[in-house]
Amino acid sequence: MLMLNCDSSGLSYYRHSSGSLHYKSSLPTQRRLLGPCTCPDGSTILKDHIPKDQYEELMQRRAKEFQQYKVRTNSVLSKLLFALPNSPLQYPIQGVIVRPLTATAIPGINLMLICLTIHLLKKIFSVYFCLLDISSQVTIVTKTFLRYKQLRVLLDSIRKFYSNIKVIIADDSLEPESVTGENIQHYIMPPAQGWFAGRNLAVSQVTTKYFLWVDDDFLFSEKTKIEKLVEVMEAVPELDVVGGSVQGNTFHFSILYEEGDENEGGCLYRKSGGKFHPLPSYPQCHLASGVVNFFLARTDAMQRVRFDPKLQRVAHSEFFMDGLGSLMVASCGDVTIDHQPKTAENHNPTYNKFRSPGRNDGEFKLQLHFFKNYLKCIRYG
Repeated sequence: MLMLNCDSSGLSYYRHSSGSLHYKSSLPTQRRLLGPCTCPDGSTILKDHIPKDQYEELMQRRAKEFQQYKVRTNSVLSKLLFALPNSPLQYPIQGVIVRPLTATAIPGINLMLICLTIHLLKKIFSVYFCLLDISSQVTIVTKTFLRYKQLRVLLDSIRKFYSNIKVIIADDSLEPESVTGENIQHYIMPPAQGWFAGRNLAVSQVTTKYFLWVDDDFLFSEKTKIEKLVEVMEAVPELDVVGGSVQGNTFHFSILYEEGDENEGGCLYRKSGGKFHPLPSYPQCHLASGVVNFFLARTDAMQRVRFDPKLQRVAHSEFFMDGLGSLMVASCGDVTIDHQPKTAENHNPTYNKFRSPGRNDGEFKLQLHFFKNYLKCIRYG
């Protein structure tokens, strides 16, 4: 919801986060041309991570892909049009782009002693499910790799509190072991396909309205109340993801994006611990851009965004970056899951070798941000 105000002169204005007032200009004749965005201090300049011998060719392909993207996504409704001031109001009727959860000035507003509240609504196709109990609403989903001891401990803890709920496991271990049990679906993948490929496979098999994502070394406890997360999602149907906490840590973050020009791209800042306003009636929950690896998600919404399988080991925030503007995310710290302790018994050198990303993995991720996300710079804070 955006709040517009007017003063005694009839000019519209908006209040900046600093508290200062900014008055709107008269009706523009065309959309403002975007200039370069400003990289936050400490940002990584992504073009510096492109091999020099590939830079020119990649820049040409990047520009071509961006133009093709605009052709696919633009429509006649993308053009900025205004209703002329037929006393007492002039306003844009289409083509206004706003950033998610960020104050946005509406161009061309001219009010004569009138204050308006404008509601921006997103229409979503409704999918109806037969909802009887928690097991008919939620599927638990996880991805495993070379950690069968931890996986079996997780499954035992789930069954202690949720005896009938379905569990889906995506497994790309080098030498798969059998994992069986009632309401357990174990999907074997080719070896070492990676984190996001496994997430895609597991989520693709969910048939319930929601799924609960957990890591394979988590541990359910008396405080792991899935019902509380479902209550929030049902009460706030605009939400797509609700994160909990892992041993009391929510690990939520905000993503601040500034659009840049067509040549360089945008600027992005992922701010650890960042959050927005609390949810009405749920003060323990705040809107955020991303959450920890323990979250309840709306199945159809997550399937629309998809996890990029090119990201094998260095990936989590990247999914929420891809979902920025499409997914509404919240973090609720009162629902907690435990983490299994690391011991010599469950130490696996082969797993650790795959788990710890090398320099090439980090470089590839930065190159992907430059090309796919069309970013000029990024800062992980």
